[in-house]
Amino acid sequence: MASNPVFNRFNDDLSKGRVSGAQPQYGQFSSPEQQQQARYGQQGGYPGAPQQGGYPGFQQGYPQQPAPDLEKAYDAPSATATQSGRMTLDDVVTKTLGLFGILLVFAAIGWFVGKENQGAGMALWLGGMIVGLVIGFVISFKRVISVPLILLYAVCEGLFVGAASGFFNRVYPGVVAEAVLATLCVFAGMFAGWKFGLIRVTERSRKIFGMMAMGYFLFALVNVALVWTGVVHNPFGVGGNGPLGIIISVIAVGLASYSLAVDFDSIQRGVEARLPEKYSWLMAHGLLVTVVWLYIELLRLFARIQSR
Repeated sequence: MASNPVFNRFNDDLSKGRVSGAQPQYGQFSSPEQQQQARYGQQGGYPGAPQQGGYPGFQQGYPQQPAPDLEKAYDAPSATATQSGRMTLDDVVTKTLGLFGILLVFAAIGWFVGKENQGAGMALWLGGMIVGLVIGFVISFKRVISVPLILLYAVCEGLFVGAASGFFNRVYPGVVAEAVLATLCVFAGMFAGWKFGLIRVTERSRKIFGMMAMGYFLFALVNVALVWTGVVHNPFGVGGNGPLGIIISVIAVGLASYSLAVDFDSIQRGVEARLPEKYSWLMAHGLLVTVVWLYIELLRLFARIQSR
């Protein structure tokens, strides 16, 4: 996977107001009048006031209804994001860990199946990659968030990652441990860099990254086709294990690494926009896509270096 269409589409939808249930912050309104209306309602009053005046629960024509105790309403603590059914960072972290747990379980299955039967392992490798790619695009462009599809994606990616890792570890001993450690270090480093403002994500950088990632994705598809059709005999494809191949892998690792910063920023935007809780599944899925992409690119890079 050379790009993350989950967050690409989400950010485009969010910026254009197409994400259902999102509640923009005051600073996201385009004019002071809109900000005041967001705070005090369309016709004045207090937050949540109806457009026709009065107060919540008041029905015109029935003045005998008692007014709510406004003093208690103002003194009451605000509902938390969890209580109001909104996505929180904890939701995203919990679901991300759950998806990674599923991936690791099925990665172990793919690893041991490939160890016992190389033919079956290759079938899991190719089958998991192709089915996972198709499911990933369905999830990305499907208007309704489907949790079963997200779980199925984690299963397919687990089988693919496990079978591929087992193959690489047989041919290039120790390369899997190196790739796993490097993935964890890059993840931690990119998060720290983004958190402390050392790595910035802007609308301009998003567009540049999106174009570069799409270009690499198309290159990767052509590269796979060239290897499968026998046009390029080197298993790594264009560039092989020479300097050009290593440069290509370094570029791919760089793209996948910056994609993590984009993912972190997108998750923060979603939390600030007070998205419905169900979007935490989509955020967790998007993060899983990027981490798998990063791991595979690091695996290929270290294998290229070791095979020289």
